[in-house]
This record gives sequence, structure tokens and C-alpha cells, in this order.
Amino acid sequence: MKFFIDTADLAQIKEANDLGILDGVTTNPSLMAKVGIKGDEAVTNHYRTIAELVDGDVSAEVVSTTFNEIVEEGKKLHAIHPNIVVKVPMIKDGIKALKWFSDNGIKTNCTLVFSAGQAILAAKAGANYVSPFIGRIDDSNWDGVELIAQIAQIYSVQGYETEILAASIRSPLHIVKCAEAGADVVTSPLEPILGLLKHPLTDIGLAKFLADAKSFK
Repeated sequence: MKFFIDTADLAQIKEANDLGILDGVTTNPSLMAKVGIKGDEAVTNHYRTIAELVDGDVSAEVVSTTFNEIVEEGKKLHAIHPNIVVKVPMIKDGIKALKWFSDNGIKTNCTLVFSAGQAILAAKAGANYVSPFIGRIDDSNWDGVELIAQIAQIYSVQGYETEILAASIRSPLHIVKCAEAGADVVTSPLEPILGLLKHPLTDIGLAKFLADAKSFK
């Protein structure tokens, strides 16, 4: 399973990249604004900086909602850097745009997916990635990880090549459960990724090893 980080914070991207386990980045205008990046030119430059920092796919989200506008905006995002993947919303014109991008060799990530039916449409339209938002599904009293497993089963049966990118990750347990359920990619803030490192028995064991090592000196 690939690890993407969901942020526009360059320091966090670098920290995750320095771990040696980072495969890509997902971000959007909201995350850009969160780190003070506003305006078309600044956003474009920031996407370029991220793409140059990470050796992997970088999802850049369109803010348009009509077919022609999505296509035009997507072409501009694609031109920023070869690693850019155009993130398209799960709407009717978004599906049409996904097909256009697929036919024209532009990689895409279908975002805001909350059902297996939506995931089927995204795959049929040729999306490279589909992003189910599991944390938001959990918030609505449904099981987000169960959706990952359902999509994985459907894609396996039907032979779809679209990768399942589990999004809206809230905890290290979410990451583990998505790996069990068959996600191809998980995109997460830095904190849950670093949370995978933690276990009290590791801390206890390390403290004992260090104490024993001091006794030999």
C-alpha cells in the first residue's frame, strides 16, 4: 500500500519524505489556504514546489464544476509538473471530464466518493485513483473501512485498474484497517502516519535496553 500525505505544509511533507516511506501528496485549495497560500499564481507555484520535493504523484484539485471549465483548469494543473494528478469531484460533469482526461493521457483522482456506485462510475470513466472519504462516512454513522473493502471486491471482480485511495484518515488504526481492506493508497495527515510508530511496549523495551547498556559501562 502506498503512503501519501494529505497537506500543503512543506515542513510536514519533508518530514514524511525523510522517513523514506512517502509515495505522494494530496492537497487542495483549503489546505493551501490553511498554510497561507492564496491566489492563483501562489497556488500554482506551491503545487510546483511540492511536486519537485516529492518523487511521486501530487493530486491538485480543480475548483470548477462544469465540464469545459474542469477540463481547462485540469489542463493548466497538468502543465505545472509531470507528477501532477488532476483531482476531479464526483459529479456528472466530473465523470465526463474524467473520461476526457483519460482519453488524453492526463492522470486523475476522483474525489468526494462516498458509495460503491460512485466508485464504479469513476473506474468506468478511467480515473487513475478513486478517493473514498472514510472519516466523513464514519461521521455519518456508517463504516468507512467497509466501503473500502466493498470497492476492493468490486474492482477485483470486474478487473478495474483504478487504485483505491483511502482519504479522510483520522487515526493510525484507520491506516491499518484500510491496508487490511485492500486500499492501494492511503492519504493521511502527518500525525496518524507518525502514530504508527508508537506502542507502549516499544517504549518500555527501549528504556530497558538503554538501561542495560549503561550498566555495561
